[in-house]
This record gives sequence, structure tokens and C-alpha cells, in this order.
Amino acid sequence: MLAAPPIGVPASATVRAHLAQILAHARAAHPPPLIVHVRNSGDAGEPDEPLAPGWALIFPPLPGEITLDKRKNNAFAGTELHKVIAPTAEIVVAGFQTDYSIRATCSAALGRGNEVLLIRGAHATYDRIEVLHGGGITPASTIEAEIEAELEEAGVHLLEMKDLPGIFMDR
Repeated sequence: MLAAPPIGVPASATVRAHLAQILAHARAAHPPPLIVHVRNSGDAGEPDEPLAPGWALIFPPLPGEITLDKRKNNAFAGTELHKVIAPTAEIVVAGFQTDYSIRATCSAALGRGNEVLLIRGAHATYDRIEVLHGGGITPASTIEAEIEAELEEAGVHLLEMKDLPGIFMDR
């Protein structure tokens, strides 16, 4: 995902930097929030199959941080995430892929009653090759904006990176 395009997502460098900033702010917060790293576990032969280079987390967890492996888009499905995060908790969702894992996890969290925060520029996806309606390519940035609008309408709070300093304060 973080390789240069066409292997990685078009916004890979920006998203990596933003994820590092979010993690640094969360780790520096007092009291610190619960930090959960969710790793996709693909099937044999896929880039994210367990123990393949694409399976590794972008940033190694620190002691006290939780790592969960998932096999579905929704990080709550088939994992212990529902036991780790209370339905009343406010959660920050960031990472890859906007139109799959981010959408599914945010939707599931809203359905559980969580307050969900999604930061623009801290999630990304690939350009989409269109098969119907004459073909063509839908840019990743268009897909990301469409999913943000959909999730915001559903109840997700969209924030900007400039909002980051206040996200983990006084929580």
C-alpha cells in the first residue's frame, strides 16, 4: 500500500506521514488512549498473507498497544475488537483501504453506538478501473471524497489534520 504507485496507493507518502503524526499525538496524550493496530491477513499468495512483507504493520506497536489480525473488511468481524473497544467509546479510524476496510469498520462502529472520527488525508485507496458505463478510471481521491461524504452522512465526524492537536486532549 505504501509503495510508490502503481503498486501503492496514489497518496501513500502523504498518508504515511499523517498516520505517523496521528500515532505520535496519541502516544503523547495524557492519559494515553487505547491504541489498537489492525492488520489485514490475506490468503496464501496475496501480498498481505501472514508473514509476507505486505502483512507487516506500518508502525511497530509499543508495549501496551494491541494488535488484532482481521480477515474481513470490517475490523469488528471475526476479531476481538468488540471486546477491546466499548460501544460507548470514541474511536479514531485511519489507514487503508477507504472503500473497503475504512468504510466497513466505520459503519460497524456507528452501528455499535461508537462516536467515530475519520481524519481527511489519513486514509487512502487505489484508483478504480471502471468496467461499466464506458470504462475509464475513477481517481482514488474521488473515491476517498465519496466515501467521506457517505460516512459523514451516516454520522462519522470528519476532521482535518489541523484538528489533530485537540483530538487526544482531555479525553
